[in-house]
Amino acid sequence: MTKKKNELWEWTKALLIAVILAAVIRYFLFAPIVVDGLSMMPTLKDQDRMIVSKISYKIGEPRRFDIIVFHAPEQKDYIKRVIGLPGDTIEYKNDTLYVNGKAYKEPYLDEYKKQVQDGPLTDPFTLEEKIGRKTVPEGELFVMGDNRRFSKDSRHIGTVPMEKVIGKTSIVYWPLKDAHIVSVK
Repeated sequence: MTKKKNELWEWTKALLIAVILAAVIRYFLFAPIVVDGLSMMPTLKDQDRMIVSKISYKIGEPRRFDIIVFHAPEQKDYIKRVIGLPGDTIEYKNDTLYVNGKAYKEPYLDEYKKQVQDGPLTDPFTLEEKIGRKTVPEGELFVMGDNRRFSKDSRHIGTVPMEKVIGKTSIVYWPLKDAHIVSVK
């Protein structure tokens, strides 16, 4: 009888440890997220399932073109691409991104740019026109979806405070046939 009791106790302890470990990993390190909508097409598809690294910005800083997940004003989590870092000036003209006056290529947009026949993929704008400031404020990010014509992003909701950022994402794990690591550039 004591042997069965011990065995049951050992299994219970193992199960408790597994549950606690899973909760710690999910809450502090990594979490799954589902892409909801078409705003990151063609890079990410609706209903793609991804892993969010919650520790990436606790040990490092966001970089331009990272794909991040953040709490949006509508009580939802959004997935967008970092375009502007604190202190940056942002401008779009002739379908080209200019950061601090320097033109940047955005190869992840090439597929959509070829399809667009009726004007630019990204309408021209300056940061000042969109957020009323010449530069991205300290501690905030300017983000945009890759599907520029159909994305609710910093052009509409303003810059994203770092405390609203959940983490960085780059691994699509489902559907299995589409599993891949998303290229930043």
